[in-house]
Amino acid sequence: MLCKAANRVINRNEPTFLEETCSRILSFCNSNSLKQGISVHSPVIKLGLHHHLYLNNNLLSLYSKCFGVNKARHFFDEMPHKDVVSWTGILSAYVKNGNHDTALRVFDSMLISGESPNEFTLSSVLRSCSSMGEFDYGTCIQGYVIKEGFDRNPVLNSGLIDFYSKFGLVTEASNLFITKGNHDTVTWTMMISSCVLAQRWVQALQLYVDMVKAGVAPNEFTFVKLLGACSVHGLNYGKLVHAHILLRGVKLNVVLKTALVNMYSRFRRMEDAIKVSNSTPEYDTMLWTALISGFAQNSMFRKAVSTFRAMGVSGIIPNNYMFSSILNVSSLMLSLALGQQVHSRVVVTGLEGDVSVGNALINMYVKCSDNVEDALRVFRGISLPNVVSWTSLIAGFAEHGLQLDSFHLFTEMREAGIEPNSFTISGIIRSFGAAKLLPQILMLHGHVVKTNLYEDIAVQNALVDFYAEFGMLNDAWQIVDTMNRRDAITYTTLASRMNQMGHHESALHIITDMKNDDIKIDEFGTASFLSASADLGTIMTGKQLHCHSVKSGLCKWFSVLNGLVNLYGKCGCIHDAQRAFGEIGMPDIFSWNGLISGLTSNGYIPSALSTFDDMKLSGVKPDAITFLSILSACRNGKLTDLGLQHFQSMREIYNIKPQLDHYVHLVDILGQGGRLEEAMEVIQTMPFTANTSIYKTLLRACKAHRNIPLAEHTAKQGLELDPLDPAFYILLTNLYQDSGRHYLAERTLTVMKEKQLRKNPSHSWVEIRDKVHVFVAGERSHPRTNEIYEQIESFEAEFKKHGYLFQGIGHSYYHSEKLAVVFGLLNTPSKAPIYVIKNSSICRDCHNFMKFVTQLIDREIIVREGNRLHSFRKGECSCRG
Repeated sequence: MLCKAANRVINRNEPTFLEETCSRILSFCNSNSLKQGISVHSPVIKLGLHHHLYLNNNLLSLYSKCFGVNKARHFFDEMPHKDVVSWTGILSAYVKNGNHDTALRVFDSMLISGESPNEFTLSSVLRSCSSMGEFDYGTCIQGYVIKEGFDRNPVLNSGLIDFYSKFGLVTEASNLFITKGNHDTVTWTMMISSCVLAQRWVQALQLYVDMVKAGVAPNEFTFVKLLGACSVHGLNYGKLVHAHILLRGVKLNVVLKTALVNMYSRFRRMEDAIKVSNSTPEYDTMLWTALISGFAQNSMFRKAVSTFRAMGVSGIIPNNYMFSSILNVSSLMLSLALGQQVHSRVVVTGLEGDVSVGNALINMYVKCSDNVEDALRVFRGISLPNVVSWTSLIAGFAEHGLQLDSFHLFTEMREAGIEPNSFTISGIIRSFGAAKLLPQILMLHGHVVKTNLYEDIAVQNALVDFYAEFGMLNDAWQIVDTMNRRDAITYTTLASRMNQMGHHESALHIITDMKNDDIKIDEFGTASFLSASADLGTIMTGKQLHCHSVKSGLCKWFSVLNGLVNLYGKCGCIHDAQRAFGEIGMPDIFSWNGLISGLTSNGYIPSALSTFDDMKLSGVKPDAITFLSILSACRNGKLTDLGLQHFQSMREIYNIKPQLDHYVHLVDILGQGGRLEEAMEVIQTMPFTANTSIYKTLLRACKAHRNIPLAEHTAKQGLELDPLDPAFYILLTNLYQDSGRHYLAERTLTVMKEKQLRKNPSHSWVEIRDKVHVFVAGERSHPRTNEIYEQIESFEAEFKKHGYLFQGIGHSYYHSEKLAVVFGLLNTPSKAPIYVIKNSSICRDCHNFMKFVTQLIDREIIVREGNRLHSFRKGECSCRG
C-alpha cells in the first residue's frame, strides 16, 4: 500500500506536495515503527530529495527502529548533510543497542565536526557514561551543561540524577534534585528510581508524597518504580500504590501490569497477579515472563507450564528471558522431559547461541540429567560463554561427583581469560563444600586472598559457611571478625550450621551479635533461631521470636510458620502448634511433618494418624521423614500391626526406600509388641549393616519382656561393634536385676569396672528468665543445690502423708530431671508450666515423682526425652505410663 502511495506521489510531480507527502508517510511510520515506511527511501532518491535533511533524519530514525543500528549507521555515513538531530539520532541508536563505547566515539566525532549537542544528545551521552563507568567523562558533560546554560533543563536534570545514582552517589543526586526546583514528572520519577536503586525505600515513598503535594501528576513509570520499593515495605504498601494507580486513572499498560504482577507474586498473591494481568487484553513477552516467574517462585510449576503454553497459543514468540524462565521451572521441577521440549523450541527459534538461554539450559541439564555431557554440549554451543556459563558448568560437574574435572574447568576458565567473579567463587566454594573437598577449597581460599574478591561479602559468607559446615567454627568466626561488613546471611549461615552440630545455645547467642551490628533478623534467620529454641526447649525464647515475627511481618513466611509448628510441637504446646499450622495457606511437606511429629511426641496418637490421612487427602505426598513420625506414633500407641502396614506401604505404595532409621523404628514396634524373634529377623535381613542403635533398641525390648537369652545374644552383637559402649552392660545389669539374677548383674558390673567403663551422666536443663540452667545427676555445683534438695525431701514427706506409694531411693534419688523440675518450680510463677529437656530417657522413679508432684500442686510439667514428650497434669502423664 505504501509503495502504491509513493508511486502516486511521483506521478503528481509537484515538489512541495511530494516533500510534504513523503514527510507525512515517514512521520507516521516512525510513530508506529512500521518498517514498510522504508519504501519511501527509493522515491526520495528518485525525486532528488536525498539532500532533504528533515526527510533523511526521519529515514535514519526508521532504519534505527526497524532494521538495527548497523543499517542506520550505513545510512548516516551516506547523508550529505547532518545536523544535531542526525548526530543525536545515531548516537541514541547506539545507546539503545548497548554499544556505549561506540556512542561516546560518535559524540567525540560530533564535537570535532563543529556541531553543538542539545539536551537530548547530552542525555544519551550521560546514559553511556553511567553504563561504561566513565564517571570523569560524565562530570565533564555536567560542566558543559552548566557552561551552556542547560542546568535548568528537566531532561538533563533527570539524566544527571540518573548518572549520579548509578554510581551510588544518591546524596549528590538528591542535592542536585533539591537545588534545581520546578521538576516535571520525569525528574520526580528519576529521583524516586534513584532512591529505590539505592534501597532507600522510605525516602522513595516520601518523594512520591512530596510529588503529589507539589501538584505534579505521576505517570505509569512513577508507579513502576514505587512498586519496587514495596518489596521491602510489604504487601499493604503495594496495595496502597495499586489503589493510587486506580484512583488517579493511570492507564494500566503492559509495563505497569508487569510491575504489579511482580509485586503480587513476591508476596505469594498469585490470584491478584492473575486478576491484574487479565484486567486489560494487552499482553507482551515481559508480562507473560513475569507470570511464569511468579508461578515458579510460588512453587506452582504446573500453572507456570500451562501459562507458557497459553502464551504460545496467543501467537507471541518467546524471547530469551521467557525461555530462561521456563527452563528455570523445569530445573525446579527436576523435569528433564520438559526441559528437552523447551530446548527444541529454543533451537527452532534460533536462540541456542544466546548466552542467557544457554546458561539456563546448562543449569537445567546439570540438575535434571544424569549425564553431565548434556550440559557440556550446550556450553560448547554458546558463541561467547560468560562467567555465569562457566560457573554453572563448574558447579554442575562438582554436584555430579566429578570434582577433579570441576577443578580443571576452573583452571580452563581462567586460561580462557574469564576471571571468576564473586558469584563464581562463592558458587564453587558451596559446591566443593557439599562434596567435602577440603584441600581444593583451601587452595581456592588462597587464590581469593590474593585478589580483591576477598573483600566481597558473598565470597566471605561462602567461606564462613564452608568452615562452619566442616565444624571449624573458630576459622568461621575468624573470617566473620575480619569482615568489613556483615549481613543477615553471615549470621543466619552460622546459626544454621550450629544447629546442625547441636550447638543450639551458641546459635541463639548470635541474636545478640546481630543486634550489636544493627542487622535485622529476616525470615531465614527467624526460622534458624526458632529451630534452635525448639531443639533446646527454650520456649520463652521461642515465644519472643514469635512476637518478633509478628511485629516485623515475617509471620506469613512458610519457613517461619513451619518453625513455629516445630517449636510448639517440641515444647509441648500442641494447641499453639495447631494454631500456627492453621495460619499456613497451603501447607507443604515440612508443615505436615512438623504437625504430625508434634502430635506424636505429645502423645496424641489418634490425632497424628488422622493428620497423616488429612495430608494424603490434601494431595501432599509423604516422604521418609513423615514415616519416621508415623512409625513412632505406632510405637507409642502400641499399634504393632498398623506399624507393620505403614512400613510396608513405604515401598509398595509411595516408592520410598526405607532407611536404617526406619528399620530401628520397626524393631522398636515389634519389640514392644513382644515379637522379639521377628525383630531379630528384621535386623538380620535388612539391606543395611546393623549399628549399635538398633541393637540397643532390641535389647531394651528384651529387658521389657525379660528375654535373657536373646538379650545376651543382642548385647554380644552390639559390643562387637562398639566394645566401649556402657549402655549394653547397663541394660543387661538392669535386666538381670529385674529377673532376680543378682549374681549376673554383679558380674556384669564387675566387667564394666574392669574395662573402666562408666555411664555418661545424664543432663537436664530448664530455661528461667532467658537463662538456661543445666543439671547433672548427683552433682551439687548449682548455687541453689541445698534449697533444691530440701524441696525434694519436702515433696517426699508430703507423698507419704497422702499415702502415695513412691520409692525415691538409691541412684534415682537426685537424677538430673528431678533437680531441673524442682528448680523450675522454685523459680517460676505459681501457674506457669515447667519445661525440662533431658538428653536420655526418664527413669521410672522420676516419672512417678512428677506424677505425684502434679497431683499435689496445680502445675503442668513437660519433660522431653529425645523426640518424645511427657506432659504431667493432675497426676497423669500423656504417655499413660
